Amino acid sequence: MPRAILCVLDSFGIGGAPDAADFGDAGADTLGHIAEACAGGRGDVPGTRSGLIYLPNLDGLGLGAAAELSTGSVPPGLSNRPLGGLWGVGREVSIGKDTPSGHWEIAGVPVPFEWGYFPQTDPAFPLELLEKIYEEAGLPGSLGNVHASGTTIIETHGEESVATGKPIFYTSADSVFQIAAHEQYFGLERLYTLCETVFKHTEGLKIGRVIARPFLGEDAASFKRTPNRRDFAIEPPEPTLLDRAKGAGRSVFAIGKISDIFAGRGVTHKLKAADNMGFFDRTLEAMEMARDGDLIFSNFVEFDTEYGHRRDSGGYANALEAFDRRLPELFAAMRPDDLLILTADHGNDPTWRGTDHTREQVPILLYSRGLGPGSIGLRPVLSDIGETVATWLGLPPGAHGTSAL
Repeated sequence: MPRAILCVLDSFGIGGAPDAADFGDAGADTLGHIAEACAGGRGDVPGTRSGLIYLPNLDGLGLGAAAELSTGSVPPGLSNRPLGGLWGVGREVSIGKDTPSGHWEIAGVPVPFEWGYFPQTDPAFPLELLEKIYEEAGLPGSLGNVHASGTTIIETHGEESVATGKPIFYTSADSVFQIAAHEQYFGLERLYTLCETVFKHTEGLKIGRVIARPFLGEDAASFKRTPNRRDFAIEPPEPTLLDRAKGAGRSVFAIGKISDIFAGRGVTHKLKAADNMGFFDRTLEAMEMARDGDLIFSNFVEFDTEYGHRRDSGGYANALEAFDRRLPELFAAMRPDDLLILTADHGNDPTWRGTDHTREQVPILLYSRGLGPGSIGLRPVLSDIGETVATWLGLPPGAHGTSAL
C-alpha cells in the first residue's frame, strides 16, 4: 500500500490570486519577487549566495511552469519545462490568509467563518480581557500588549519581564494572541498553563491561536527564542484528512507545527525541530518509521517566520535553495509507490509593504516514480490537495474538493 508525504513550504506563494485586491495584496508574488530580487542583485547573501535563484529540483518538478500558469510569466532563473511529476496551482477559498485557514483547507476543510483580530491600538487587547487573564492566572500584569515583531518585542521588554515576572503579550496581523516569557525565570510549563488560560478567553472571540513563545538568554543582546513554541488552536469544524487517516487505522506523522495547527486532532506521532533543516531531518526519520498507507505531514515554518515576515528576500532565496539541495535525499528515501506533494498555505512576499502574509495562489507539485510529467491545472480549492492524498491512500473522500488523480 502506498504512503504520502505532504510538505508545506510555509508562505511560499506564487502570486496571481484573483481576490488579492480584497486583502490589499494586488500584485503580491512571493516567488516571483524573490526571483526578481535575486536577478537584480538584491537577493545576495554575502558568503552564502548570489545571482539568479537556483532551484533545479523544484523547477524540474514544475515550479516555474506553475508560476507561469499563476501569473503569466516565468520567474528569472526558472523554466517552464518540467522534467517529471505533475504540477499545478492551488487557489484558496477560505476567507483568511493565515496559517490555520491554509492548512485546514489543504487537509480538506475550508474555513467557513471569519477569524477574529485585535485592532491596531495601544493596547491591542481589551482591558476587560487583560483583567480576566490577570485574575485567573495570578499575574501582576503584563508587558507589551501591542502589535509587534516577536524578536523585537523580546529585545524591548525581555529584561523587564525577567525582573518583574510579567509575561509579554503581543499580536500581529494574524488571528493570534502571543505570549513571550523566559523559559527559566518564568518557567516553560507555567507559560504553557498561562496560554491555556488565555485560550479559554479568546476562543469565543474566534482568535485562531494562542502561541507560547519561550526565550532564553540573560539580556537584550542575548535573548533568543527557543524551539519550545507551542500553539493552542481552535479545532477544525469538520473531520480533516488527518482524522480520516487516523480513523482508518493509519499513522499520521506531524512534523513541526502541524499538530498544533490541528489542535492535535488526527495526529498519532508528533516530531518537533528548531529549523527547516531539522524539519527535513524529522521528515526523513518519519519516512523510515512509516508503514503502508501512512501519512507524513510536514511544515517548514522558517520561510514564513524568518524571511517572509522579516522582509528578507535574500534570506528567503537562500532558504529555498537549501531546501532544494536536500530534495534528492527525500527522493531517494521514497518507495516506488510513495507520493510526495510540495505546496504552500498562503504567501508572504518579502518585498511587500508591512510584515503581513499576502493573498496568493500556491504551487502544487506531485512526484511519484510513476507520475508525469504533466499538468493538473488550476485547482479551485486547496482541498483538492487533501482529496488527492486521500485517493492515493485509499481513504474515503471528504466533503470538499476533488482529487487531481
